[in-house]
Amino acid sequence: MAIKPIILEMGTGNDLYGEDYTKAALRAVQDAIHHSSISMFSSLGISHEEMTVEVTIGVQEPGKVDCDVVAASLPRGKAKVTAVRGGLNIFDEENDRTSVIANAAVRALVNLPDRQIVAKR
Repeated sequence: MAIKPIILEMGTGNDLYGEDYTKAALRAVQDAIHHSSISMFSSLGISHEEMTVEVTIGVQEPGKVDCDVVAASLPRGKAKVTAVRGGLNIFDEENDRTSVIANAAVRALVNLPDRQIVAKR
């Protein structure tokens, strides 16, 4: 058995008015996870709880993301969330406010048997 990646999704989220990095990160994760449905679990008889979910959040100020809050927002699996420098801040001089844009990469992994898959021709 070996842990294997089964899906990678990307998303973008923002907080336009509150400069809230966690809110932008949550929106980016929700954007990413709403792109997919993993039917493999029921097909192979694997519990969603066996899945590890690795989330990387890119924002300009990673220390302002509450990674525990982001992890708790995931509906399935064991979450590991890391915030790194990335994303984008847009400063609005006229209104003296910063819009925060976060990017999320969500990777799901499960422990699968070591076997070679041969494509049918």
